[in-house]
Amino acid sequence: MRYFIELSYNGKSYHGWQIQPHDISVQEVIENGLSTILGSKIAIMGAGRTDTGVHATQMFAHFDSDLIFKEKELVFKLNSFLPVDIAIHSIFKVKPEVHARFKALSRTYVYKVNIKKNAFTTDTSYYVKKVLDIDKMNEGAEVLFQYKDFQCFSKSNTDVKTYNCEIMKARWYYKDDELHFEIQANRFLRNMVRAIVGTMINIGIGKIEVADLHSIIKSKNRSEAGFSVPAHALYLTKIEYPEDIKL
Repeated sequence: MRYFIELSYNGKSYHGWQIQPHDISVQEVIENGLSTILGSKIAIMGAGRTDTGVHATQMFAHFDSDLIFKEKELVFKLNSFLPVDIAIHSIFKVKPEVHARFKALSRTYVYKVNIKKNAFTTDTSYYVKKVLDIDKMNEGAEVLFQYKDFQCFSKSNTDVKTYNCEIMKARWYYKDDELHFEIQANRFLRNMVRAIVGTMINIGIGKIEVADLHSIIKSKNRSEAGFSVPAHALYLTKIEYPEDIKL
């Protein structure tokens, strides 16, 4: 049987989602927990690979097992076993061909920018001292819909077959004393969201113009785009799948 796990995690203490040779990852901790509880080696496949320090309010992963167990009981046992910064929300059966990564239709990220100094949000948002022009930043976000190739926002030396991504949503909005950037796409390149946000902040402070974004994207050169904002304010918030994946 193939099972999906729906979970969330605070990425502060982890070197990203994917298992690393010498560093602790979210995937490794969950695999160890499942294997211990079920008494059998369990490998999981995540819907994405968040970088070091990035959080997820919604993540999915799948695993295969012929063992007999009750899903709700496994959720309870796994939450009791795992550290407080990883939470399991549900485990459910899916069709055998459903892959957590390749079957996903879209992923949504939110980046949180604090525009007012707050001692209690230093670990959850990125404080920008300068005044940001949200209207210009949203004009910049609109430009993204005109393109598919986002190599200029990709981390250098990334081994991918294509830099094409279909962006479905990109917008800035106020939430209390924060500016949030929400972006939805069918796939993301490594460091893509953080590079986009850094470039948008440069637009917001007047360092570059909205019109410059066209030449930046067309350049396909990472050095032409803006700085990469810190990881601690980035959240994977939603992953969408076809409605018929469950058994």
